[in-house]
Amino acid sequence: PGLHPDTLAQRTAVAPSQYGENSEALFLTSGYVQPDAETAARRFAGEEDGYTYGRYGNPTVSSFEQRLAALEGAQAAIGTASGMSSILMMCMGLLQAGDHVLCSRSMFGSTIKLIGSDLAKFGIQSTFVSQTDLSAWRDALRPNTRLLFAETPTNPLTEVCDIQALADLAHNAGALFAVDNCFATPSLQRPMAMGADIVMHSGTKYLDGQGRVMAGALCASEAMVTEKFLPVLKSAGMSLAPFNAWVVLKGLETLDLRMRAQSAKAQVLAAWLESHPAVARVHYPGLASHPQHALAMQQMSGVGGALMSFEIKASDAQQARRRAFHVLDALQTLSLCTNLGDTKTLAAHPASTSHGRLTEAQRLAAGISQGLIRVSVGLEHVPDMQADLARGLDTAQTLA
Repeated sequence: PGLHPDTLAQRTAVAPSQYGENSEALFLTSGYVQPDAETAARRFAGEEDGYTYGRYGNPTVSSFEQRLAALEGAQAAIGTASGMSSILMMCMGLLQAGDHVLCSRSMFGSTIKLIGSDLAKFGIQSTFVSQTDLSAWRDALRPNTRLLFAETPTNPLTEVCDIQALADLAHNAGALFAVDNCFATPSLQRPMAMGADIVMHSGTKYLDGQGRVMAGALCASEAMVTEKFLPVLKSAGMSLAPFNAWVVLKGLETLDLRMRAQSAKAQVLAAWLESHPAVARVHYPGLASHPQHALAMQQMSGVGGALMSFEIKASDAQQARRRAFHVLDALQTLSLCTNLGDTKTLAAHPASTSHGRLTEAQRLAAGISQGLIRVSVGLEHVPDMQADLARGLDTAQTLA
């Protein structure tokens, strides 16, 4: 208590064993030997703390959960196999047939499909509204609305929502408010301090930071984690693997350093892209041209983050797609890769990859055009990033 986040990132959940190791231990086991039958019975009944089975919990996973909760300012956290599995856990734990979920229409494509299509088969209703239009959120509320869910900033257009305003709106309607904090991370933004009830993470992204493993998590109150989410984990088995938990746990130690260094490079790259003649528009919260720039700076500790996107100048969708592909195919240093949050800079075409499963109408509603390129900025030298992007951008306008 009272320790700075920099210290919490290094020291939370460090519990040396009999060997006195300074690095957190990796426990690779599926089962646990119990001292006696009575203790085993109590532990399986939830009457006594203790590990019982790998699907239910693991010491390495617990260390990750404790450290992430400390960084987010949450009472508790629960790890999952991926970010999407954490969203499924949240919905399964909180919703039932007949309930209504209200979401931003700018959320990750798989999130839209999961909530809008897959869960609809089980009687869960959903509405998707503009990320930034508070009146649209208010108008879409129903008596059966149980959950509001937003991603801020969004992927890939970096739209920012007013966390406190949406939290107040949800609570006044008797609903909960969840925030996908993948792209700001607790280094830059702590939604629970602004009223959010739940913070969701894809640890695959910045929490790991080097594109090595899949991981997810939910941060919430101790009661919500224990009573709503843990039972789903035990039944459905979307458990976080111990090795993956250990990798992301170690990633949290350098999270703040990476986020601030990558964000600083992103700020420079975004300004350069905004001045390039082949670029129609840059989406980046750190730019004064961003529609929610002031709000983003207020919520994200004055930093724009390391994710951006930009749109190629073109006369129609077909030409835009050809020119975007031309820029991506010309890359020699940066990676054409749909992941993000890596220390390596990654570029992708959202309309044909991450948001490819959406209908064209859904993509257009979310602002995902054929000329949009997303860039997850890493730690390379910025002039090298610029030179690699310029390789295609400088000739893009010559393509019909």
